[in-house]
Amino acid sequence: MKNPKANILIVEDDPAILNGLLDVLVFNGYQPDGCADGGEGLAKALDNRFDLILLDVMLPTMDGFSICRQIRKKKPDQPVIMLTAKGAETDIIAGFKSGADDYISKPFSLQELMVRIEAVLRRSGKNLGDDQVTIQGIFFDGSNLNAVYGETKTELTRREMDIIVYLHRHNSRIVSKKELLLKVWNYSDADIETRTVDIHIQKLRKKITSLIGEAPFLLTIRGEGYRLELGGESH
Repeated sequence: MKNPKANILIVEDDPAILNGLLDVLVFNGYQPDGCADGGEGLAKALDNRFDLILLDVMLPTMDGFSICRQIRKKKPDQPVIMLTAKGAETDIIAGFKSGADDYISKPFSLQELMVRIEAVLRRSGKNLGDDQVTIQGIFFDGSNLNAVYGETKTELTRREMDIIVYLHRHNSRIVSKKELLLKVWNYSDADIETRTVDIHIQKLRKKITSLIGEAPFLLTIRGEGYRLELGGESH
């Protein structure tokens, strides 16, 4: 059992889902706490220490996106997994923009749930992206989680920085989506269908474009994966 006795907060207003998650997490050796109200969930998240927060999008008094943003301001390293309606890609993107580490679409299987939870918990405290790298004039700063080009700056999430660092370390070859899920997301099973990598790459490319007008070095190799095309000044 990985991460035994980890403390997990569940913020979910559907009683059946909440009680089911509480039972499953107890059965798997975790110590869960739960609530059904957004405001109460935020208070619990800020007033206590949790190894992970499972956060629904639609909640009474305060939605999950707002809660996640508030958590990120106070506890930037707090792991958060968003729970979204199946197929609601706008919710998924909004969740990542709010600072979520991952998402699970409802309805989800117990296998998928445990894979996602274990991956985020394994990753906690073991960030790739504490490094600092420069790629074609852009300074990616893992300590401050931003990217700087001249006088222009954009904020990065921890996951976005991890992606850049991993691709930078392996720039001599194509890195597959499965490899990113295994090495950056720390999934134990990378065969689960998810658009997590695609969405993160899209967001990262947009941020790079906001700095230099394009993202020429972050390449998508159709059907194979991703690769960094480094210039001579990269290090």
